[in-house]
Amino acid sequence: MNITSQAFTNGGKIPDKYTKYGDNRIPPVRFEDVPERARSLALIVDDPDAPSGTFNHWLLFNLDPRTREIKEDSVPVMATQGRNDYGEVAYGGPQPPSGEHRYFFKAYALDTVLPLTRGVSRQELEREMKDHILDSATLMGKYAH
Repeated sequence: MNITSQAFTNGGKIPDKYTKYGDNRIPPVRFEDVPERARSLALIVDDPDAPSGTFNHWLLFNLDPRTREIKEDSVPVMATQGRNDYGEVAYGGPQPPSGEHRYFFKAYALDTVLPLTRGVSRQELEREMKDHILDSATLMGKYAH
């Protein structure tokens, strides 16, 4: 499985428009080589460099496993969003208080559709995903303001 973006390369700089300092737009991402057995996809976007520990920017789950891309600034139909650490049930772009931070876009192929509702926490999402991960892929971008 693989995850890429037209907006930035793996290890590259995330453009301002995808951050809270810019337009806070959802960056486009592409999924490739998703296992045929997948029943759903999940995406967790986080920043492990945040001063208070890992900060969750976007939780997205129950994407159709045939989804090959998330278009810029859109949430796929039928996908469900969890609550990020800004307290929003939405994408919340990078907003590092100082220095350069790394942002990980972690995609998961799951063998089930998760019995979760909108607004769940990362802990709830990970608990439900735990024994259902078929494959995963990571894309990392960097941002400094």
